[in-house]
Amino acid sequence: MNNNYLVPANSKKSKLILGFFTVPDLIVCGIGGGLTLMLLVIIRDPATWQLVLMSLPLLTAATLVFPLANYHNVRQLLINIFNFAFGRKKYYWRGWCVKYYYDPNNK
Repeated sequence: MNNNYLVPANSKKSKLILGFFTVPDLIVCGIGGGLTLMLLVIIRDPATWQLVLMSLPLLTAATLVFPLANYHNVRQLLINIFNFAFGRKKYYWRGWCVKYYYDPNNK
């Protein structure tokens, strides 16, 4: 029996909502959209610059969950940069062709 199988390239994408979003992404977009909607309802007869300022929460939230090529979204990229810069997580470089075992004789 052949136990080798091929995992589809989009297997992680199928775990996302609509193929793009996680639950925290939808929460971030919901908060940004809610704030923008509240501002649009509260302020009557706004000027153009006020419309731009009122749309900033939604634009910021949409930018944070916008998908990038190698990352799920900008928010995850910023989390990874923060964790790397402030040492909350250690990243070890192993390269592409390094064997993943420790040899105490060969340091």
